[in-house]
Amino acid sequence: MTAPANPVRGEAAFRIHGEALVLRPTFTALVAAEAELGPLFALVERAGEGRLALAEIAALFWHCIRDRPDWATREAVGEAVVEGGLTRATPLLRVLLTQILGGR
Repeated sequence: MTAPANPVRGEAAFRIHGEALVLRPTFTALVAAEAELGPLFALVERAGEGRLALAEIAALFWHCIRDRPDWATREAVGEAVVEGGLTRATPLLRVLLTQILGGR
C-alpha cells in the first residue's frame, strides 16, 4: 500500500479505477512534463487564461503520478480526467500549478 497524498509536499490524490494515485510534482516529473508540453511558465499562463487543453492536463497528471502502476497508462489517466470532469480535475491542477510557481 502506498502512502496517501501529503498536501504539505504539494501532493494531491487522483482517483483512477477507484484507486487513489498520488500526484507529486517532483523535479524529474516536471522536467518530463516540460519536455513534452513546453515551458512550465507558459503552461501556467495558459491555465490562468483558461486555455489549457485536456491533453495537457492529462499529460501533467501522468508525469506527476508517484509510483505509477503499469495499468495507469496515459489513456487511463486521460479517461479518468474526462470521467471526473474539469470540476474534479481543477483542484488537483491547482495544487500542481501552485507547486510549479511557488515550490515547497
